[in-house]
Order: sequence, then C-alpha cells, then structure tokens
Amino acid sequence: MSTEASIKDLPKVDTALKGQLEGFSPDKLKKTDTAEKSTLPTKEDVEQEKQHTELLENISHFRSDKLKRTSTSEKIVLPTSQDIDAEKGHQALREGIEGFNPSALKKTETLEKCKLPTKEEIEQEKKA
Repeated sequence: MSTEASIKDLPKVDTALKGQLEGFSPDKLKKTDTAEKSTLPTKEDVEQEKQHTELLENISHFRSDKLKRTSTSEKIVLPTSQDIDAEKGHQALREGIEGFNPSALKKTETLEKCKLPTKEEIEQEKKA
C-alpha cells in the first residue's frame, strides 16, 4: 500500500503530453551539426585582463602614508604695461565701433566717371 500512496503523491501529467512522451523515439530526431559559438580568449585578452586585475589590486592596496610631502607655490603673473596698453587700445576701438553715430557723416554726391553711351552713339557705331 505504500507504493500506491507514493504514486498518488506524484504530480499529474496532462494526457496529451503523456502520450507524446510515451511515443518518443530517438530514431525520429534530425541530424544536426553543432557549432561552437563562444570562442576562447586570445593570449592578448588574457594579458589585458591580467593587467586590469593587477591595476585594480594595486589601487585597492594603495597606502597614502608612503607619499612624500610636497609644497606648492602659486605664481601669479601680472600683465606688463605693454599688455595693458594693448588691451586699452582694443577696448577703445571696440567702443568707437559700437558707439558710432552715422548721422555725423557729411553728405556727399557721387559723380559717374564712366558714363554709358546714349542710343544715338550706339546707332552711330553700328553704322560705322
């Protein structure tokens, strides 16, 4: 009776699936060729990973108490008088351009130095 109780405790399988499993035959399988999709790393890949691991290890074991003290001195370079004069010249030029007043210009009249021939002159040249 213990075998009946153990069979009853097993999970139930759908009858359609049970029929497929019972009717399975390895002879019905298709022949396939396997192709390796994951390639092994190259020597360069291994070396690169080794260097990266070594670098991370060195960073994690770094001891700042072994560093030497250094003193920094900031040097401020002031502009020379020539630099200041050049900048003033640029500023004056810029202000002159921005503040230009076109109404202060004198009125002028243009004279044509090269005048075009009249119709009569063109007709005379055609006849000649």
